[in-house]
Amino acid sequence: MLSRVTWPVFSTSRVLTNLALAVNQGKVKRVCVQALNYPEVFHEMSALIQRLKQSAQVLVSVSCQPLKSDDLWLLSKAGVERVGIALDAATIRIFNEVKGTKTGGAYRWEDQFRLLRAAIGIFGEGNVSTHLIVGLGETEIEAASLIQECTDMGVLPALFAFTPVEGTALAAYPPPKVEVYRRIQLARHLIVNGLARIEDMSADADGRIAEFGISKKALARTMETGEPFLTSGCSDCNRPFYNEKPSGPIYNYPRPVRQDELAKIREELKM
Repeated sequence: MLSRVTWPVFSTSRVLTNLALAVNQGKVKRVCVQALNYPEVFHEMSALIQRLKQSAQVLVSVSCQPLKSDDLWLLSKAGVERVGIALDAATIRIFNEVKGTKTGGAYRWEDQFRLLRAAIGIFGEGNVSTHLIVGLGETEIEAASLIQECTDMGVLPALFAFTPVEGTALAAYPPPKVEVYRRIQLARHLIVNGLARIEDMSADADGRIAEFGISKKALARTMETGEPFLTSGCSDCNRPFYNEKPSGPIYNYPRPVRQDELAKIREELKM
């Protein structure tokens, strides 16, 4: 299980054959390989991606958790175009609590940033992503600050909403309020597109974003495009219903936002 999705098992040959068919029919523009972490994972991914590239001319992204830069070189040699290395948490404190030292895991905050910088050196600026999970206890301004730091590094930050999964340590932890997620989506869109910086934004005593660093008219025009509320990540990524149920709330829209949905978003944001 990855996020709230259960992934059925199919034979590798069947997957590659059907992916090649979908690519040739113009139905798939990019293949994203999402990997767990176990000793042989990077060698197995490398072999899989080489077979994929032999069967289809398609861009390949990999979402993974490398522990050393050699892992990234393996992917590059196999034909991977871009890579995602998840930070998940907005602050070192939360990172240590959910993924780092306090969990007994192998991940360290400083190492994640070191590997993100190494990835930029291997794949090039603009071809490295990271993931931020909203709803782990960060404030809105802390999330926006991490988005700015990643953007300044040349790393594209993508947003997820925390999803409680039965049987995990955070199973009883609630997902984020949709209005909180919307404000962070807005901040991300402005920062990533160079329309505002974290230094221009302000927050209240609880860390809630109060000012976005642009005029209210410019903010309204930005909202009306619907773009801040789309699925964020690699180009061509839509990732429908990855961390939401079809019944809602929809955190990340996998397609252009309709006018009735924009009206609902304005209501959520009280704008």
